[in-house]
Amino acid sequence: MVMRYAIGALGLLALCAATSAAIAEKAKYPDLRGQWNRVGVPRWVQAGQKAPLTPEYQKVFDANLADMAEGGQGNVPSWYCLPQGMPMMMNAYDPVEFVVTPDITYVLISHVNDSYRRIYTDGRKWPAEIEPTFAGYSIGKWVDENGDGKYDVLEVETRSIRMPHTYDATGIPFHEDGEGVIKERIYLDKADANVIHVDLTSIDHALTQPWTVIRTYRRDPKMKEPVWHSAVCAADNSLVRIGEDAFFTSPDGYIMPIKKNQAPPDLRYFKQQGK
Repeated sequence: MVMRYAIGALGLLALCAATSAAIAEKAKYPDLRGQWNRVGVPRWVQAGQKAPLTPEYQKVFDANLADMAEGGQGNVPSWYCLPQGMPMMMNAYDPVEFVVTPDITYVLISHVNDSYRRIYTDGRKWPAEIEPTFAGYSIGKWVDENGDGKYDVLEVETRSIRMPHTYDATGIPFHEDGEGVIKERIYLDKADANVIHVDLTSIDHALTQPWTVIRTYRRDPKMKEPVWHSAVCAADNSLVRIGEDAFFTSPDGYIMPIKKNQAPPDLRYFKQQGK
C-alpha cells in the first residue's frame, strides 16, 4: 500500500513538473491571441512611391494597368478564385489569426478562399525539393532581442511560392521564374501590445533591389469572442475565365463582355448554328 502511494505521489510530481515546464515555455512567446485587423490601405506602394521594378517588368505592370483601365482584370489571379498567396495574403483584406505553438506558428486568413500559412519553428533545414504552393514554404525562428528570456520577434523566410501571384490588387508582378523569396519580421509594437507589425522584404528577379514594406494590424482587446467569416470565392464569383480572358456572367446566365469591343471566346469546339 505504501509503495502504491509512493508511485502515485511520484506520478503527481512528474505531472506537476511537466505542467510547470509547459507554462514556462508558453510564457516565453508573445501573446498573439485574438482577431487582428488591417491598419491602412492594403497597397504595396503608398502615395508618392514607386515599385522598384526592372524596365522589363515595369512594362508588364504598365500593360496590366492599361488592361484594368479598359475594364479588364489585369495580372491579379484572385479574380478567377486562385488564392492570393504570399505576400498578397498578408495585406489582410479580412482579419488575421495567429496560432503559436513551439514547432509551428499558423497564420489564418479568410479571403477569396480560406487561406493559411504554416511557419515551421522546429529547427528544420530546407528540404532538397519543395512543391510550390500559393502560401509558399516558410521556416521561422523566434528571437529574444533584449535578452529578457522572452521572444520578441519571429523571423521568417518563405520560398517556393507558386505562380501566378502579385503583391496586391494593382497587379505589381513577380518574375515569371517563380524564384521570389519573402523575408519577414513579425513583432508586437513596443508601446502597444494590441498592435502588431510585419516587415516584409521581397527578393525577386523582377526587382532592381530588395523591397521592404510594413504591414500593421490591430486587435480589439474588448472582443473576447471574435466572429470569423468564411470566404468561398467560387460561391459568389460572377467572373468567368476562358483561356486568358475574363468575361462576366449576367444574372440570366449568359456570357457578357467586360471591356468595350471585347471579342467573344473561341468557340471552335462548339457546333456553329447556321444563319
